[in-house]
Amino acid sequence: MRRGTGRVASAAVQLRPPSIDPGTSAGIWAIVLAIIIFVGMASFGVAKVTAFILSVVAGFGIFLYVRLYGRDAEV
Repeated sequence: MRRGTGRVASAAVQLRPPSIDPGTSAGIWAIVLAIIIFVGMASFGVAKVTAFILSVVAGFGIFLYVRLYGRDAEV
């Protein structure tokens, strides 16, 4: 590179999405699916307390399953 041309040499940058911790993604899955389960049970006429308890238990199970067995595919 010559001096005085005003150009700066830089390497090409490959942009990629940020890395997300497996626990965070498992928590997101669990919360979203627990909400869907709660809304679904409430819409079918299940008592809200029962729907809440079952959706919390299901959400915890989903969290554990996704945390233990959910992995990104190797690219």
